[in-house]
Amino acid sequence: MEQISIFWFRRDLRFEDNVGLYHALYQAKLQGHKVLPIFIFDKTILDKLEDKNDRRVDFIHRVLTNMQSTLVAKGKTMQVEYGNSVEVFSKLIKQYSVLSVYTNHDYEPNAIERDAQIQALLIKNNIELHSYKDQVIFEKEEVLKDDGKPYTIYTPYANKWRTYWASHIPKIHPSIKLMDYFLDSKPLPTPSLNDIGFMPTDLVVPPMEWQESLVKKYTDQRNFPAIKGTTQLSVHLRFGTISVRQLALDTQSLNSTYFNELIWRDFYHMILWHFPQVAKGKSFKAQYDFIEWRNNEKEFEAWCEGRTGYPIVDAGMRELNTTGFMHNRVRMIVASFLTKHLLIDWRWGEAYFAQKLLDFDLAANNGGWQWASGSGCDAAPYFRVFNPRLQTEKFDKDLKYIRKWIPELDSSKYPKPIVVHEEARERVLAAYAKALKP
Repeated sequence: MEQISIFWFRRDLRFEDNVGLYHALYQAKLQGHKVLPIFIFDKTILDKLEDKNDRRVDFIHRVLTNMQSTLVAKGKTMQVEYGNSVEVFSKLIKQYSVLSVYTNHDYEPNAIERDAQIQALLIKNNIELHSYKDQVIFEKEEVLKDDGKPYTIYTPYANKWRTYWASHIPKIHPSIKLMDYFLDSKPLPTPSLNDIGFMPTDLVVPPMEWQESLVKKYTDQRNFPAIKGTTQLSVHLRFGTISVRQLALDTQSLNSTYFNELIWRDFYHMILWHFPQVAKGKSFKAQYDFIEWRNNEKEFEAWCEGRTGYPIVDAGMRELNTTGFMHNRVRMIVASFLTKHLLIDWRWGEAYFAQKLLDFDLAANNGGWQWASGSGCDAAPYFRVFNPRLQTEKFDKDLKYIRKWIPELDSSKYPKPIVVHEEARERVLAAYAKALKP
């Protein structure tokens, strides 16, 4: 039985500058064996997805199909499996003489638990597991306060992050140059979407290329949803179809605001690592768990469907439902509206975004929702309540974005506002003050 290593693709669906993949292939070159690349459509995850027209699953499947084509052209193949991760690895261990398994870190609580199960299986079979930092620039304990504790406020974290960056600029790993060390194999069929219980969707994939002129204008244009003022690379960062290191190196001198967004991304992943309770339904600021939410189901349904009578909110929700994407400024507006105007628990909104967002990332989604509700680290103060009308005047004054998603805006078909802004503001301030009193 031929001796091999395995590289396990997860949130890193690319051949270029893939840290774990580079180490797997480089060690195979040194030790004289080959690497089998694998991807697992994990039933434990997929079975929880109620909507079988999930754009994210479709996105992953399309990426894997393209990756497989690249490999087949070189006489190689990727083994794409559908099943429970532990069961898949048990099968592979019997199928091959596995020397070691390589992968990249995943920081989500469920992933950490899964990886511990895989490691236990590998130890039992005398197989080494090697895992590397790849999906973030700096992780875990790399950027800490001087006393060794994690930051909970963004600005001092970002300042330390930039200082660390200056002395630890990441290198690019030329993993794509080592692809000859993949296992030579006949093409293996990739399971179809139907094979894994899903269907093709209306997915429109944002391009992976970014425009230098767009990044340079990012500070001035990023808040206006009617124009293309953002790179829309979030889905590619989420699934690792591009390298965050390469993106940071390429854009660091073009626009500080854009570069800050990459630091925010690391910040939220750091928070998730040090405070995993935030992903288990807990407010970062514990006292916010005492807020008495109204949680009106009909109003929540109106919010989900874009029928609140507040055009900027409704446009955002319709964009999300139709495309799987929502402009970042609008995300803040709709999140504030749900938690502040409707007094609906931020966890409801977090869960809905988790269902719908093509670029859904647990760390960023949780961080964003807790920021909007005031319960998170470095969050907006609870008395900050976005006025949807003022937000519209600032960022969509010509109603181009709103009219795109609400063609019936000026007709009787468009609903009346389900809440009065001034009354909602007074109500939420009272509810928060009651919960947060000393």
